[in-house]
Amino acid sequence: MGKERIAFIGTGVMGASIVKHLLQNGHEVTVYTRTKEKAEPLIALGASWASSPAEAFNDKDIALTMVGYPADVEEVYFGENGLFQTAKAGNIVIDMTTSEPTLAKKIYAHAQTLGVEALDAPVSGGDVGAQNGTLSIMVGGDQMTFNRAVPVLQQFGANIVYQGESGAGQHAKMCNQIVIASGMIGVCESLAYGLKAGLDLSTVLQSISSGAAGSWSLSNLAPRMIKEDYAPGFYIKHFVKDMKIALDESKKMGISLPGLALAYEMYEKLIEAGYGENGTQALLTYYK
Repeated sequence: MGKERIAFIGTGVMGASIVKHLLQNGHEVTVYTRTKEKAEPLIALGASWASSPAEAFNDKDIALTMVGYPADVEEVYFGENGLFQTAKAGNIVIDMTTSEPTLAKKIYAHAQTLGVEALDAPVSGGDVGAQNGTLSIMVGGDQMTFNRAVPVLQQFGANIVYQGESGAGQHAKMCNQIVIASGMIGVCESLAYGLKAGLDLSTVLQSISSGAAGSWSLSNLAPRMIKEDYAPGFYIKHFVKDMKIALDESKKMGISLPGLALAYEMYEKLIEAGYGENGTQALLTYYK
């Protein structure tokens, strides 16, 4: 694919960095987000502004969406001013929101009636991965559509894997979130133990981050925990949404995930305590 004209819906913590990569690679990008002020830095870099998803997608080739919740995805695609109002045959829509597999299939099915190609392509890697252009992208949909979209996804992703038919990308992201959910408990309990034992936690990380205990969360989020830096790379409120989707899907499939259930319960308590706008690393406060 060449320098496609792109509509990007949702310029939050990760979306803004992705738009910057697209602009740097010479794409014409039109953005829409609920609060225009959040998009002003991108407009200053050359992005155009639209007052709705439909307007943003008018005369574009590809729409990328990264919003908060399944209800937001539904509105962005099917709403009165949604993408499907101006989508044309041959267009591609790619939802990078972590959302419900059933909604991904609904978007795919409706897109087919319009001659539009649809992919569900949730990402992992947080704000750091988005800034560095090293996101892991899990993609569901038609193989041929995936092949067409890869050159664009490569501009902000380093590990782009085709998972299967529509909805498979979202299911793969649930696998990702399940690992993170239980893993975050381990990271926090390790730091709580080390602190109580009187150890220097930064020194502890030098040893355990590169050993068998190593993980992305340990390397990237534990240092923030030590500094009590709870600024969101990924919001707790969105992580709770993801865990709820995974728990609902696991119930449909008849499997029990007690580790995930425990993490969900702990993060729910943090939301009740007012930490929903903080990053997932704020789980450490549960132990304090």
